[in-house]
Amino acid sequence: MTTAAPDDSFHVFDTTLRDGAQREGINLTVADKLTIARHLDDFGVGFIEGGWPGANPRDTEFFARARDELELTHARLVAFGATRRAGVAAADDPQVRALADSGAPVVTLVAKSHDRHVELALRTTLEENLAMVADTVAHLRGLGRRVFVDCEHFFDGYQANPAYATQVVRTAHRAGADVVVLCDTNGGMLPAQVQAVVRTVLDETGARLGIHAQDDTGCAVANTLAAVDGGASHVQCTANGYGERVGNANLFPVVAALQLKYGRTVVPPDALPEMTRISHAIAEVVNLTPSTHEPYVGVSAFAHKAGLHASAIKVDPDLYQHIDPDRVGNRMRMLVSDMAGRASVELKGKELGYDLTGDRDLVGRIVARVKEQELRGYTYEAADASFELLLRDEVHRAAHGDGTGGGAPRFFRTESWRAIAEDRPDGTHANEATVKLWAKGERAVAAAEGNGPVNALDRALRVALERVYPELARLELVDYKVRILAGTHGTESTTRVLISTSDGGTEWSTVGVADNVIAASWQALYDAYTYGLLRAGVEPTE
Repeated sequence: MTTAAPDDSFHVFDTTLRDGAQREGINLTVADKLTIARHLDDFGVGFIEGGWPGANPRDTEFFARARDELELTHARLVAFGATRRAGVAAADDPQVRALADSGAPVVTLVAKSHDRHVELALRTTLEENLAMVADTVAHLRGLGRRVFVDCEHFFDGYQANPAYATQVVRTAHRAGADVVVLCDTNGGMLPAQVQAVVRTVLDETGARLGIHAQDDTGCAVANTLAAVDGGASHVQCTANGYGERVGNANLFPVVAALQLKYGRTVVPPDALPEMTRISHAIAEVVNLTPSTHEPYVGVSAFAHKAGLHASAIKVDPDLYQHIDPDRVGNRMRMLVSDMAGRASVELKGKELGYDLTGDRDLVGRIVARVKEQELRGYTYEAADASFELLLRDEVHRAAHGDGTGGGAPRFFRTESWRAIAEDRPDGTHANEATVKLWAKGERAVAAAEGNGPVNALDRALRVALERVYPELARLELVDYKVRILAGTHGTESTTRVLISTSDGGTEWSTVGVADNVIAASWQALYDAYTYGLLRAGVEPTE
């Protein structure tokens, strides 16, 4: 494991592999942890907390493998552990020895700073707790390790007994801790409180201070920035805000704010445009769907829906965007809905490669058609592919007549389809679909079975088309959503289906609406395969 010395003027410290892994639903293998560490290093964080060696076999194995397999460019690997046990010298404590044996050049020690936690959780005296801090820090420093001290429950402890909480900070600092981190472990603080406490403790101790904020009030990012305003120069975060309960301060908004709003270079400038990619890559490793509404990196972070916004963005995108999304590797998106105006459609058309500028009649027809379709239950916000087909249809009508023609050419024409679900006496079910259609001048009839009527319909459509369109073999349905729309009672309600399809490199979504789920699914499937063939460069014939 090799690494360059990090810039020591300000620390971005990531604890995804330790604190972030405590999120419900995350269960990281050693290979996962090594992969995430590489992503974090690519992003340019200064420190990566790998876990607690000696506390569990997985973390011990991680540090052992990291020595040979993890080549870090920007970050230093950090081992996490606790101060020595009461009444035992640090040199004789097996847990402290495991920290030294991990090979990590930096150690973070968690220390009690709340007097009640010392007496009730550690079951020792306040004086012995101070000795535990001083002894463990000095011992590890003597072994050549850089030491950070996390003062657990610091802000709650400071409210209860400010003199003792401050004394823990002072003790750690005097023993040789490079940074003393003030932890809002319960996540209950607010920004003004954090800033005031950090500034006071800094003045009283002279220690270099850090901040570790949990998000239980929804203020973890704000509290982290408030601590920086108060004088902290070390921020502890997790990728995508992962962590126990509701999570930790989110690494990406914190770094973006420091770099783009504070003007402080905390990661390499060329790393910031990789932020969205890295955020999503880590989400894939932990097997959690990326939040669409995450600041800076969410797919909706720079999405615009209202017609008023679109009109302004058409003049200058900065009027409704706080930064250029390219700076964090994201992009602006226009959402087309019943709120859309002419500007929304023009901008969305430009995004999709269609220049609609100056054709007021065409834009007006598209706006009217979108609003009419959305009254019927369609939504194009999450179905860009279906909207592009609608747009393409109207563009073709405008180019070939008076706007009332038959629309754009198709890849196939449906004669009929049917789907059957059969309930058998033995409790099993059979699902079969038949499709009749025309493609490239030939009539095709195909039947298929599936694990449901929609799956059977999908398979039958593939059987009918793949002989004339072999490009369809690359397509895969990756998501299927059904929503019952308000307006009618029970099983008579209108149904909306959204289907996501992938060709192995790109994913797109299509929508169908009907009075039954099979018919709605057919519409969405029809659009999905039509769009997939367009993407493959196939010329329509029907």
